[in-house]
Amino acid sequence: MAVDELDTRILRLLLEQPRTSVREYARVLGIARGTLQARLDRLERDGVITGTAPSLSPAALGHPVLAFVHVEVTQGHLDEVGDALAAVPEIIEAFSITGGGDLLTRVAARDNAHLEDVIQQLIQLPGVVRTRTEVALRERVPHRLLPLVAAVGRAAAGGEQRR
Repeated sequence: MAVDELDTRILRLLLEQPRTSVREYARVLGIARGTLQARLDRLERDGVITGTAPSLSPAALGHPVLAFVHVEVTQGHLDEVGDALAAVPEIIEAFSITGGGDLLTRVAARDNAHLEDVIQQLIQLPGVVRTRTEVALRERVPHRLLPLVAAVGRAAAGGEQRR
């Protein structure tokens, strides 16, 4: 789906001011409310906008330890292990990957002992061969999309050569 310059202006506004009304967004952008709503509906339908939930902090929820756990899976059992991971509440994300493992999970834990308990739980899952864990020390670049949206907007406006 092609995202044009107006779409990127809308996306930037959504990221910068997430609690603003559609009416106010339309006013700031200088477009009709109906035009904005149609654009928002299309961006959602096309999968560009994937949700409107608030961003939560695992640390503020009592889980300040963040770890990335690589999971090696017995060949042919990736789907079953993926389904089993979804039942572990401390796993906040999981991805199939290439390289040194089959799955990469992001785990939030109360402390190191709790992290060890979660890892032991993972090791017990049918189809899991081994795990490798890396503990995050400090977040250096928080999850962000605004710079990417800005770059897409520049490209859509013709201000940057496509790579």
